[in-house]
Amino acid sequence: MKYYQIKGLPEKVSRLCMGTMTFGEQNTEKEAFQFLDYAIGEGVNFVDTAEMYSSPARAETQGRSERIVGNWMKERGNRGGITLATKITGPMDYFKYIRNPLNYSPEQIRSALEGSLKRLQTDHIDIYQLHWPERKTNFFGTLGFQPDPDDRWEDNFHEILHTMNGLIKEGKIRHFGVSNETSWGLMHYIGLARLSDLEGPVTIQNPYSLLNRTFEVGLAEISWREQVPLLAYSPLAYGLLTGKYHDHSDVSKSRLKLYPQLSRYSNDKAFEAAGRYISLARAHGLKPAGMALAFLLTRPYVASCIIGATKMEQLKENISSVDEVLDEEVIKAIDEIHRDIPNPAP
Repeated sequence: MKYYQIKGLPEKVSRLCMGTMTFGEQNTEKEAFQFLDYAIGEGVNFVDTAEMYSSPARAETQGRSERIVGNWMKERGNRGGITLATKITGPMDYFKYIRNPLNYSPEQIRSALEGSLKRLQTDHIDIYQLHWPERKTNFFGTLGFQPDPDDRWEDNFHEILHTMNGLIKEGKIRHFGVSNETSWGLMHYIGLARLSDLEGPVTIQNPYSLLNRTFEVGLAEISWREQVPLLAYSPLAYGLLTGKYHDHSDVSKSRLKLYPQLSRYSNDKAFEAAGRYISLARAHGLKPAGMALAFLLTRPYVASCIIGATKMEQLKENISSVDEVLDEEVIKAIDEIHRDIPNPAP
């Protein structure tokens, strides 16, 4: 395993992070324990979850992933060796079954955090993340920003910074991060924190894959220069970059088949681009998933790729990618495909 030093964390984190959103939905607790045991055995020391998981989110499974991770850490007695990240759910009408109102007020942040601490059976979170912005902006598959005159959001970044720093002083969180955030949002947090002598976000968790390299426009420079590295989610585009959909494998239990509402990666251009990346990998004797993950890990602003799996063989293949080395010819060919079909799945 390879590791990355996130500023402020006492220990380096593994370049691959174990994602848990399938736990409690597509995977049983027993299977989740097996996945976590294998990942830790291979040197993974980073686990990411969220209060809204399992995913796709619904009231019946809300918090189940955190409970499974908490049960696992308690049974294994290994909390001290894990860098643990979770997320507070942002405003969205669908999720009012979690809390109502859903916002990032001091009261709601504390309420959400206490719920996560209880489910995870721990006294602190290492990186506590805002799952998505409160304001209306371009995230979750929206490429361009369109101002909304009906957006009633009020700038409460300073209040959020004070709340998070208060929780850091209390020892309930070590650091905080943002997710699905824009260039403006990330820089706004950083600038306000600097002016107020407060700790700003230490990480940003956004989508990043061969099918979605929008992070490279604006955010990558901020991430690198301000030392707020990326935790890349959906690095395999819900499995589209593994080859299983193009190989006519049995995908009846895959996320894209089971949950058609998750349509971010199911358009024709994404399928076409993925096919070209898969062919490129195989032409060079590489596994498609390995090449897709290895490319992201060549980016200096990427701290860790958040991997998920519903089968053990998928997890093993994903973890083996950390040792993959891509030559310049492969990287050049990847960029050529990207120029032909840029960001088909933002």
